[in-house]
Amino acid sequence: MKQLSYLIVLFGATQSLSQQSSTASKTIEAVRTNEPMRIDARFLEAVWQREGFSDFTQREPDDGEPPTQRTELWVSYDDDALYIAALMYDTSPDSIVGRSGRRDADFNSDMFTVIIDSYNDQRSGFSFAVNPKGAIADAIIYNDTQDDDTWDGVWDAATRVNKYGWWAEMKIPFSQLRFAQADSYHWGFHAFRTIQRRKEEDWIVSVPLDESPRMSKSAQLVGISGISPQPNLEIVPYVTARGEYIQQITGNPFNDGSIYVGNAGADFKWGIGNNFILNAAVNPDFGQVEVDPAVVNLSQYETFFEEKRPFFVEASNFFNFGRGGANSFWSFNWSDPLYFYSRRIGRSPRGSVLHTGFADIPDRTSILGAAKITGKISHGWSIGALESLTARESADVDSAGVRFTDPVEPLASTTVVRSLYEFDEARHGLGVLGTGLLRDLKDPSLRNSYNEHSFSGGLDGWVTLDDERVWVLTGWATATHIQGTPARIASVQKSSAHYFQRPDATHLTLNPNATSLSGFASRVTVNKQKGSWQFNSGVGLITPGFDANDLGFLSTADVINAHAMIGYQWYDPDETFRRKGWNLGLFQNYNFARLKTGEGGFLYWNLKFLNYWGMRGVFGFNSPVIDATTTRGGPYMKTTRGYVADLQLYSDPRNDVEGLLIFAGGRTESGGYRFSVEPGVTLKPGPALNISVSGSFFRDVTIAQWVQAQVDPTATRTFGTRYVFGRLDQREISAVLRVDFAFTPKMSLQAFVQPLISVGTYDQFKELARPGAYQFASYGSNASTIAYANSVYTIDPDGMSGPASAFTLNDPNFNFKSLRANFVFRWEYSPGSTIYLVWTNSREDFANPGQFNINRDLKSLFAANTDNVLALKLTYWIHP
Repeated sequence: MKQLSYLIVLFGATQSLSQQSSTASKTIEAVRTNEPMRIDARFLEAVWQREGFSDFTQREPDDGEPPTQRTELWVSYDDDALYIAALMYDTSPDSIVGRSGRRDADFNSDMFTVIIDSYNDQRSGFSFAVNPKGAIADAIIYNDTQDDDTWDGVWDAATRVNKYGWWAEMKIPFSQLRFAQADSYHWGFHAFRTIQRRKEEDWIVSVPLDESPRMSKSAQLVGISGISPQPNLEIVPYVTARGEYIQQITGNPFNDGSIYVGNAGADFKWGIGNNFILNAAVNPDFGQVEVDPAVVNLSQYETFFEEKRPFFVEASNFFNFGRGGANSFWSFNWSDPLYFYSRRIGRSPRGSVLHTGFADIPDRTSILGAAKITGKISHGWSIGALESLTARESADVDSAGVRFTDPVEPLASTTVVRSLYEFDEARHGLGVLGTGLLRDLKDPSLRNSYNEHSFSGGLDGWVTLDDERVWVLTGWATATHIQGTPARIASVQKSSAHYFQRPDATHLTLNPNATSLSGFASRVTVNKQKGSWQFNSGVGLITPGFDANDLGFLSTADVINAHAMIGYQWYDPDETFRRKGWNLGLFQNYNFARLKTGEGGFLYWNLKFLNYWGMRGVFGFNSPVIDATTTRGGPYMKTTRGYVADLQLYSDPRNDVEGLLIFAGGRTESGGYRFSVEPGVTLKPGPALNISVSGSFFRDVTIAQWVQAQVDPTATRTFGTRYVFGRLDQREISAVLRVDFAFTPKMSLQAFVQPLISVGTYDQFKELARPGAYQFASYGSNASTIAYANSVYTIDPDGMSGPASAFTLNDPNFNFKSLRANFVFRWEYSPGSTIYLVWTNSREDFANPGQFNINRDLKSLFAANTDNVLALKLTYWIHP
């Protein structure tokens, strides 16, 4: 790993281990009010008739300078709520940018934001923001610098634009904050104003541009006394109705073209004591409102989709593991295992039916109940716990008129526990995580398809290495253990994350009799937190037996990875650029046989012009290394040297028309190549309408794309199996249209439309000639033959006279066409109460495999049969 050592030494020669930084402490006083407060942005109450706080400082674009416009802030409270009033003066009120939109949207407008650290732990907070049109956003702040906007508090805001500027007023019930009982309260407090036309940010406490904005540098909110933490019981009952109008299959007794489903249940949120929230659900509705995008995955690895279900995304930051303390986590050719991937809960059943015929298989697993508790035990000590119970699912099968009920999913219980203790003013942290998944496998037909038990546990933490908090060392270590039948554990060993069956892997052995599998993973990183010079380095490993995929997400095990990155950012504008910088990173990967499986480097650069247009890009290379996965359980191969480049151009986001253009390409010494073009434009024709259109076209030519493995005892050089590859020419074109229209800040319509055409053409079929090399024996040469008829290739590896048997290969060409559309109407008709009306339209077509013709394929797509789903959901927030 000489390259990494050189990089670290180079950085050490140019950068010291400490920087000086100080921020003057500021205090904002909250004044009690005894009169009723109307949230109308008129400021008529007596408590607002006093001098406000106006000591703001620019952070953008002129770091440390006085604001170009004056801002005045007041804070008040009564027994029930905190009140914020802000007057954003503006000498050009006609230039104030205000845009309506649904909650938490990217408004690209003027904004006023307050962040309240009611724990006063200098690590966390509750963020509340409003723009001149009254559109709101809220979030939870955690790990000092990170935010989670999936939290939706119940609070109120009003705004008004006049000749002086714009006014904002907020009411934040104490029931939405978390704090312990005390005689008086000192809370962390941040506030900042955004002036969109200048991209200006004015902060109460301005953190320099070479640092991330952080709660540890907040002001103090004082003066609050005589209040108590509010009892917080929220009940949200719901009713749903769903109609599915789907394609009929002739003879299918389970599908007459329409399915109607209704449901009802309730979610509960209960504030336990002062610091904890219990979320529970009875007969929960865990269907997501938004659809997943269409994806064509030709790799051996699973596709990762983001969680969109509110129960799981809210307060999910409490379950984050391994990424505390530092404000940047670089990685090259490495992906942290995910120990809790909540989309595993309630996913579609994975068991197979026992009988042939038409089958009515549930599209998801019912969640009988779920509960989670999150909060802080004491100052700096947080905890999160989640429990869910999923149902036993069965499929109805009609086999020639005879009905059967086949089990396809067992009853299962999931437990996740997370705790984190931060101490010495959060300069250090230590955490623990544990997960468990238990299944009732009383159905013999399911025992070979599921693990009986799956457990994981680990420690994580960080240490700040200097008084000025410039350098942070972070790390984590975990272990996993799964149990099941020998057949089940063997299938895990053979899966794409492990490939224990590799015939030339000297450090692995497939054990067909094993009933358990265990492994270990760990990573340590060091990060420079602030300053123009940047540095990040890490070392990690995942042992071959590590498996977190039952409840988490893991792409591959058997890896040792190390990287180092240095960079420099210029934050002060010059004659041409407002911002510019570069980062250089190198990495290496090994497996546990000490074979190098990855090596490369990347150069990133970015330029932002004074007019806020800009460009950024990357150039990278990958060296020839051993490839342990492309044969999908077969012997090692070798890769060839490759190069990649990327260029992104973007326009000023303040304009009503915003553009993005991405060019990317790459080439390997084997002759493969890839290029892509991705244009995008965002239109803001009015304050309530936002339209974004993006497109993508790529062509990817892979010289050796895996096709299949064919057992043949005569293939002695490749351990009795022929590993068949082909040249793949894949062309894909797609587009995404998103439309957001806000009737009011609480009523919106969102549309998502994605057409996609992906065509793959295979030729030049061949087999791996020698393990550990990038060498192939082409079919149709050296006495071998290949013939094609009726969408089937017949291949004889050594011709009629040789001992090898001929085998067949189904034509792997494809032409996948998809259109997905999703329309969502949202109306928050009362605080915390919402109506959703959803229409989903989808269609697919597979005609003309291997032939790319846009006009014909689009006609074929729009002529395809469609599936339509209409859904209505009504929730009502009750706060006793």
